[in-house]
Amino acid sequence: MNTNINMEQLKQDAVDIFHQGFACSESVIYAIRKNFELDMSDDAIAMSSGFPWGLGGGGCICGALAGGTMCIGYFFGRTTPADPKIGRCFELTNELHDYFKETCGGTCCRLLTRGMEKDSPERKAQCTRFVSATVEKVADIILRELP
Repeated sequence: MNTNINMEQLKQDAVDIFHQGFACSESVIYAIRKNFELDMSDDAIAMSSGFPWGLGGGGCICGALAGGTMCIGYFFGRTTPADPKIGRCFELTNELHDYFKETCGGTCCRLLTRGMEKDSPERKAQCTRFVSATVEKVADIILRELP
């Protein structure tokens, strides 16, 4: 695993793949995996494919925030029932949530994109900013918390 992360490259990788056709959640996971050099299956990206546009178009949680949450879970989540380390994972996820809400103006895709057509340049630009900010914050949390 690489912990010498170039944040500008990380953000550029997320934005580039977002503009190539991955959605917000997929782009965050892709860039974290690539830049941290994780031995993570493509399945992790595939598992996030239902999050974009607020859970498959439902308008709920922003996919970038959902993808970032998956990355925090990858590093700090549990794999056995009743493992108390879930508490720290919750704290870190809540930190990401609060950062996203403050930085992006909310967490609900429907509200964040109100009045914007799905494929409009305005919406793409806004979502690009959300992906970039989210992937950077997730990397900051991971780097700060790793032993």
